[in-house]
Amino acid sequence: MGYGNYSQTAHEALVSRRVSLKDEEVFRQRVCHPLMGPRGLKLRESRDSEAHPETLAIAFALDVTGSMGAIPVLLARRELHRFMRILTDCGFRDAQVLFMAVGDAASDSYPLQVGQFESTAELMDQWLTNCYLEGGGGGTGRESYELALYALAEHTGIDCWDKRQKRGYLFMTGDELPYNAVSRAQVASVIGDRVDDDIPVEEVVATLQRRYHPFFLIPDHERRLDCERRWRDILGDRVVSLERPEDACFVAASLVALTEGRAAHLGELPPLLEDAGAPRDRIDDVMRAVTPYAALIGRDGSPLPGLGLAELPTGDGPSRWTRLPRP
Repeated sequence: MGYGNYSQTAHEALVSRRVSLKDEEVFRQRVCHPLMGPRGLKLRESRDSEAHPETLAIAFALDVTGSMGAIPVLLARRELHRFMRILTDCGFRDAQVLFMAVGDAASDSYPLQVGQFESTAELMDQWLTNCYLEGGGGGTGRESYELALYALAEHTGIDCWDKRQKRGYLFMTGDELPYNAVSRAQVASVIGDRVDDDIPVEEVVATLQRRYHPFFLIPDHERRLDCERRWRDILGDRVVSLERPEDACFVAASLVALTEGRAAHLGELPPLLEDAGAPRDRIDDVMRAVTPYAALIGRDGSPLPGLGLAELPTGDGPSRWTRLPRP
């Protein structure tokens, strides 16, 4: 998939037509859309073409259980075009976006829904709003995130990796723990794959990371208390705690810009965010959220290891965080 060209103007016009619509008029599915059912899933593809010679595969795996339904709605109503604006401003004109919806295979009717990689605003939006916001979840403190990780690891083909060894991106949203393993029985019943044994979630992530940069976005600091520790054991500083769900797209775009070096350090993010419509207070929130990851990859503006104590900055550097000398 992925035909056609992205238009910011078309995307903004599409969003503007939703101002007076109710959420249920935007997300009209009352069951899983037949084209998003994962049973018999073969391959979702992000492929280069004459129009898109350097594709970049980006997947959003959205928790659609009762506590997490706000983020898909925010994306459809006002945030996704801002994400695309930042990517375009950073020079990623061939980005292709796929949407997945995640629930709980132990209790939900539709624990996994899988769209296609697309390049145009209209088709990205179509797959996003085709997601059925089931609003379930089993009350166990876990959701079937690991099924989505497995599907992306085993059932996608992306030219950014296959041709150029450039990894794609996964942005998964959630506020619960994953199950400790991909269930052999659930893989068979939900997707139709036959595997010999349950697969530990760490093993699935290791496979996924060969071709994707995986990030787990927690919608706010209150909900991080229940799930952050376990996710950090799995993904380290690729777990990002937001200050509010509205920041998900700005944070995701910032993570791409930092990872790809289109923002050499944190200080180069504010103009990109401001141009995409982020108000000042949200820029501050985004900067705080992505700073640990920026430090991990050496893009927070702090000195490189090995510099003497006298060379450490004592004021606000590009990352806008004050660094104090060791006692």
